Amino acid sequence: MTQETNNLAADLWALADLLRGDFKQSQYGRVILPFALLRRLECVLEGSKPAVLVEAAKVEKMAIAEEAKEKLLLRATGGLSFFNTSPMDLSTLGESGIKANLERYIQCFSKDAREIFDHFKFAEFIGLLNDANLLYKVVQKVRTMNLHPKAVSNYEMGLVFEELIRKFAESSNETAGEHFTPRDIVRLTTSLVFMEDDEALTKPGIIRTIYDPTAGTGGFLSAGMEYVHELNPQAVMRAFGQELNPESYAICKADMLIKGQEVSRIKLGNTLSNDHLYADKFDYMLSNPPFGVDWKKIEGDIADEHTLKGFDGRFGPGLPRVSDGSLLFLLHLISKMRDVTDGGSNGGSRIGIILNGSPLFTGGAGSGESEIRRHILESDLLEAIVALPTDMFYNTGIATYVWVLSNKKPTERKGKVQLINGVNLCGKMRKSLGSKRHVMDEADIATITRCFGNFEVVEAQALDKPAEVKSNRGRQAANPKPEAVKTFASKIFAAHEFGYRRITIERPLRLSWQFSDERIASLRFESGALGSAMQWIYTEYGQDHWQDTADCELYGQLDDYAVEIRAYLKSHFADLKEKQIKDLLEASTWLAQKAVLLKARALQVEIGSAQHDDFNGYDEAIKAASKRAGQGDKFALDAKEKKQIADAVSWKNPAAEKVIKKVHKGKAQPLYGLFAVNKDIIEYQADGELRDFENVALDPSRTVSESVEAYFIAEVQPHVPDAWIDASKRDAKDGEIGIVGFEIPFNRHFYQYQPPRPLEEIDADLDAVSAEIMALLREVHS
Repeated sequence: MTQETNNLAADLWALADLLRGDFKQSQYGRVILPFALLRRLECVLEGSKPAVLVEAAKVEKMAIAEEAKEKLLLRATGGLSFFNTSPMDLSTLGESGIKANLERYIQCFSKDAREIFDHFKFAEFIGLLNDANLLYKVVQKVRTMNLHPKAVSNYEMGLVFEELIRKFAESSNETAGEHFTPRDIVRLTTSLVFMEDDEALTKPGIIRTIYDPTAGTGGFLSAGMEYVHELNPQAVMRAFGQELNPESYAICKADMLIKGQEVSRIKLGNTLSNDHLYADKFDYMLSNPPFGVDWKKIEGDIADEHTLKGFDGRFGPGLPRVSDGSLLFLLHLISKMRDVTDGGSNGGSRIGIILNGSPLFTGGAGSGESEIRRHILESDLLEAIVALPTDMFYNTGIATYVWVLSNKKPTERKGKVQLINGVNLCGKMRKSLGSKRHVMDEADIATITRCFGNFEVVEAQALDKPAEVKSNRGRQAANPKPEAVKTFASKIFAAHEFGYRRITIERPLRLSWQFSDERIASLRFESGALGSAMQWIYTEYGQDHWQDTADCELYGQLDDYAVEIRAYLKSHFADLKEKQIKDLLEASTWLAQKAVLLKARALQVEIGSAQHDDFNGYDEAIKAASKRAGQGDKFALDAKEKKQIADAVSWKNPAAEKVIKKVHKGKAQPLYGLFAVNKDIIEYQADGELRDFENVALDPSRTVSESVEAYFIAEVQPHVPDAWIDASKRDAKDGEIGIVGFEIPFNRHFYQYQPPRPLEEIDADLDAVSAEIMALLREVHS
């Protein structure tokens, strides 16, 4: 900002002196911003006002729709996009009826301008000012300010309004982050997005579009236009945006109106569920979407678009978890990219978006987040990610990152991604603003943009930054750990280096079995949700009265105790549903389990109670024992009973034999679970509890099978020789073994090892602390 515009912003903000005491500090902007806008609009309309009033008198007599009247009146403005049909202005409102006159004056603006004041809730604040006897004083102060276009250009007025927005955001910093991105972050992101097009943007007659789907107060849109204006004052930048918050929308729209933009391009509403600019594509896109905000309220709309439209819609690659919608905004922006062939050499688009750490790595292979990252990297859209310092935003201190994407990468960047670690490029603010404690100066921003522009690898280089000031409270260590050197670094990776295949590693199931009395006794109770409750009921009400004989009429009869049982179950087994409680009180439930118990005992008589460590002979043993029991059809075991008995009498035992699932014909493939045993090809039953997963790095130089097998032989087989790869788990897209996943472990790539202090120093500190404690104890005892 120039000194003149800075002074003008200060003069306008000086209205706060009048408001102090009657209004909260966080309300100053709600008064000052609309009054600044009102005065600017009045000054801009000064030349066309007489012609508009003449035309208004004619149009008023016409029996036509309001929209038609507005179009006729706009013709009389001489090319402006708004008008006012009131003969009054701020200097003629008077004092006695100023509230009514000002409200009537506002209502005489054209629709777009009037809507801005409505969303500011300006009428409400006019009433509050009037009640405090301040309205006339404020109007008198504002009307004297010269905001005429001849004195203050649209560009300069935009800077003034931005400064007022900044002051407003800082004065209400508890909610500033919801609608305002700090200027240093805006400047950095804008530079990264525009810098590769600097040459094109300096050409005469250039026309470009800029878009922000989370426009807030318009900071990114203004910064983009400001950047281009500095390169080429004759360039035309058309701004588009959408914002959910009505107040932020009003501020953004006012800012665009002041800058001479077509304000109908700024929309109000939820970008994800209702895209008001669905048919538009843009040259440049900038966004700071909310961090970690869930999208459950619009989940139906998003899921429908993903399912029904697929890649013809915005969310074809996948959907993230509903707890964080950041990646949905990124997909939305990607859908707005112009085709590279659209516009010849000027085709394509560039994106700058600020995200937290979650989109880098949240979600394993096959998840929505991973599939979104996969789409971005396989489509070669990601140019760079810049790690920002913490404590940079008004409402959060978490780690944040700037993602830069483009579908028109220069040759040297194709297939590459640059990671820039700028976490230490900042300085302490003298006074914190909410959670914002750090600020990036021009030198810090230049360091990052220069590194990005040069597309260079920078090994960790020490920065000339002051060390963190540590608290001197409490006992200080005699040998404190040395401070880690603050560094700046940049690395370049091939896009495939962030990808991997998650392969499933199986190991054989090993079971032992035994028809012991203890294991058979467990069959008296269901093995599922009712098991624990049945054990309690049997102990309390059945153990002393029920007999395991066919002629026991009392078995399962609980009618006399139903009230007590129900009350106990409600308080101690709260997860049980009403239907389950009714089943527990039914005699048929208990009799069915007793039948299984008795059949198992009959089998025990034939089989014996010895332990067997080879489950492969279990089925034959049961079949033979059933025949020997001599009970005929009455003894027949159905599938459910067979499973119940098998589960009760068997257990996993690492020393037992492997359980055979199937015998195959053909060749052995031990890496994929087909083992040659004697002359047979055996497939073993997998043990789900021993199942494991391994991530195999993508390697375009080898086939998938070669990569997977080489990894398995080197990293898995030496440790678990009986393991194999589950070849049935394949990627849905390429059909190859393993599920493809992508993650960007940013911190891992820039981790710097810090050796621990020598043991001697640690021992010395412990001895000193121990001596100090003993001295204090002696003082207490004395």
